[in-house]
Amino acid sequence: MNTPLQPFHLALPVADLDAAEAFYCGTLGFEKGRTDLRWIDLDFYGHQVTLHLVDDQDGLPPTNPVDGDKVPARHFGVVLDMADWRVLARRLEEAGTEFLIAPKIRFEGEAGEQATMFFHDPSGNALEFKSFKDLTQLFAT
Repeated sequence: MNTPLQPFHLALPVADLDAAEAFYCGTLGFEKGRTDLRWIDLDFYGHQVTLHLVDDQDGLPPTNPVDGDKVPARHFGVVLDMADWRVLARRLEEAGTEFLIAPKIRFEGEAGEQATMFFHDPSGNALEFKSFKDLTQLFAT
């Protein structure tokens, strides 16, 4: 598919809107957009992520084995350039983030070599931020 990138919209359930705002705006550094008593819009690298306050949530989703790690089957994130990925990894480490999968290089020397890290937000939503050694390998087989 050769279409220009368009901003995506993603809505996430959160159990504590204040904790979610502190994490996404404070720790991750995203800008807050429109808000209401039960939701917050975020500028997530030019994409719109909406945090919705929910009264109860299902348990954590299952995982899949990938390159020796237990990757959360339901997760989201963004592909950054390597310099920005390293800055974010350092910021998260300095904030004492508990990683599901600590910052690392995956598939080293293979098609799709990438830096990756996984962690939960305060409501248990799994996030992955990655960077490719060669961005043209994003969809390599």
